[in-house]
Order: sequence, then C-alpha cells, then structure tokens
Amino acid sequence: MSQPTKVKRPASITVEDFFKHNEKALKLRCVGTDVGFSRKIWEPSVNRPGLALSGFFTYFAYKRIQIIGNSELSFLEGLEPRLRAARFSQLCTWDIPCLVVARGHRLDDELVQIANEAGISVFQTNIVTMKFLNAATIKLETAFAPTMMVHGCLVDVQGIGVLIQGSSGSGKSESVIGLLQRGASLVADDAVRLRLIEDREIIGTAPDMTRDMIEIRGLGILNVAALFGVGSVRMSKRLDLLVNLVHLKDAEDLERVGTACITHDLMGLSIPKVDIPVAPGRDVAGLIELAALNYKLRAFGYNSAVEFDQRLLKKMADDQLG
Repeated sequence: MSQPTKVKRPASITVEDFFKHNEKALKLRCVGTDVGFSRKIWEPSVNRPGLALSGFFTYFAYKRIQIIGNSELSFLEGLEPRLRAARFSQLCTWDIPCLVVARGHRLDDELVQIANEAGISVFQTNIVTMKFLNAATIKLETAFAPTMMVHGCLVDVQGIGVLIQGSSGSGKSESVIGLLQRGASLVADDAVRLRLIEDREIIGTAPDMTRDMIEIRGLGILNVAALFGVGSVRMSKRLDLLVNLVHLKDAEDLERVGTACITHDLMGLSIPKVDIPVAPGRDVAGLIELAALNYKLRAFGYNSAVEFDQRLLKKMADDQLG
C-alpha cells in the first residue's frame, strides 16, 4: 500500500479564505472595505464580544471571529455616541480577525469606519445569531481539521466509500471505470485529499484541478461527468474501506477465509482493509464491489466467514457424536 504524506494541521486561516469558502453557505456580505482580509483566524470558534464592549477584556477570546447580535447592538445603541465610539474603538485595538453582524442588522457607518481604519473587515449575515454560531463553528472545525494527501482512487460503491490503492500499473483507474459502469460514483482519481473530522471520521475529496477527471493509460485524461453523467461523480465521501490491489505473484499469504478483520491505521483511525489479487482476466471491479457489499453486511452485524466457521465446528461436533 502506498505511503501517505504527512498529516497537516492548519495553525490558522485567513479571513479572505473563510469569506470566499462560506460566502453563500453563511450568507455573508462584506460591509465597508476588504482591508482586513489578510488577517488570521487562529481558533475554530466564534465569540460574542458583549463583555468586551462593556470594557471587560479579561479572558477576551480575541483570536476568534467576533459576532454582534441583538444583545450587543442593543447595548451599543443604549450608549451615548461618544462612549459608544470609544468602546467600539477599544474593541478594535485588539487583533481580532473580523466582525460579523447577525440577523440582517448593520453597524452605524461611523462604527464600520472605525473598524476599517483599524484594519478589520465587517460582514453582515441574515442568519439569526445562534444558528450562525453553530454553522460557522462547523465550517471552522472543517477548515482547521487535519488533512493529508494519499495516492489512490476514492469511489462511492453502493454507499460505501472505498479507497483503492496499489502499486503503479496495478489497474486502479481501470477498476474505477468498471465500477462506474456498475453505477458507482467517482470522488477522486490518483490524488485524494483526506480530512479528519472531529477525530471520528475521514472525509475524502479531490483537488480542484483533477475533480471529475480520471486518467487511463492509452486514453489520457477523461471527464467522468461528461461520459457517465453528473450522477457518476461526488464532491466528497466518507472513507469506509481500504482496498489494496496486489499482484498475483505477491498474493500467496493473503487471507482466504476472512474471519479476521484486517485494519489499517490512517490519521489515528482504524480503517478496514482488504487485499485483492490482480491478474489478467480477473474482474477486479466486480471483486471491489463484492468487498464493499461484504463490508456493508458486516456493518449490519453479519459475517459470512464467521457463519462458515460455525457450520464447520457444528459439522465436526456432529461427526464426533456419530
């Protein structure tokens, strides 16, 4: 099995990246200028600066996105204009990433100007405050999640995310074409970006440059969506099963019964793994589909190998009893 690259954990993301990747999902609109787009978001969470606006900055989470909701706006509007500007200016002296005003409200032009002069961008969203907090936190956790690149092909086979790996020339891409003809969906070919979400699941995607594309020796680069329809591609898929294609000459010690569940440690998670011998004439795509279906059966609590083992033990016991 090919060796993965080193796991990368982003220490920060820029405000510009956050805005561009979540503009539609979080209904964000830039108010004022983009002067603070180069600022860094250091923590995958969101903060409400109510106490900071009142002048209390002890334990102020300034490394997070600051969201202003009804409570913060009501407090600011209740202040005398000079005091309001002073309190807001004091907030903007901190190295906060950006400000987001929720519920479709907007800051006074004077406050927006103060933020822009301090190098802080101001955004507006129509989403209610608590929903934005939850949605933005999920987006940030994904952006800050550990990632790595692996060599292989990620395919959705009957709802099972299968990462096909093997040495060069083992037939990974050709197997994917066979799976696509059986109704599978391609996620990524050759290079797969894996992202660990909340230490519980791995999500695979394709690099932007190779999305929807597959390389077949002798044919070159093919557009899967154009050839098989838009239903034959997926933007992302959870990784459930690893399939390692092994040349038949190296397959002497492979599992024959399948009672043992072989796993492979990937990004700290144990992922079920199957080694499939490849040789001229073998329907490797069909075998990969069977491996995915067998994984699904095991997920439902049924193990064919265990049932065979129980039958064998019963037969031996019956023979001993005559």
